[in-house]
Amino acid sequence: RELRARFVSVVTRDGREFLIPNEDFITQRVINWSFSDNLVRLDVNFGVSYDADPHKVSELAIEAAISVGRVEADRRPVCWLTDFGDSSLNFVLRFWIRDPQQGLTNVRGKVLLALWDTFKANGISIPYPHREIIMKPGAPSGR
Repeated sequence: RELRARFVSVVTRDGREFLIPNEDFITQRVINWSFSDNLVRLDVNFGVSYDADPHKVSELAIEAAISVGRVEADRRPVCWLTDFGDSSLNFVLRFWIRDPQQGLTNVRGKVLLALWDTFKANGISIPYPHREIIMKPGAPSGR
């Protein structure tokens, strides 16, 4: 963002500011990852019911991502099962975009909506935690 006598101010895409001492630029190797290419990989984490076929979920998630206009078609998205959660099979969907200056959250949101629509159309549910409250007979009510 700006160069000062003692440090450089760098602001990330999510608005965090880092102050890097100029000495680091002189004494260490610095690589500018954003200079030559706008290509950015994004991750969307999601979970589905244990009733769902994880192979089918991965296929549908990739199709959903491809259906979003800003997702790069030449770099095929990937979807991986990452965890057997408490109430869901957990996945990460990875895809690439070339226009991060147009926003990251909005494209993630569009991919999430595409996932929702695709899963709903294919009978795949997104679980949420259920709580069971057991009232013991004779226990004080707290009033």
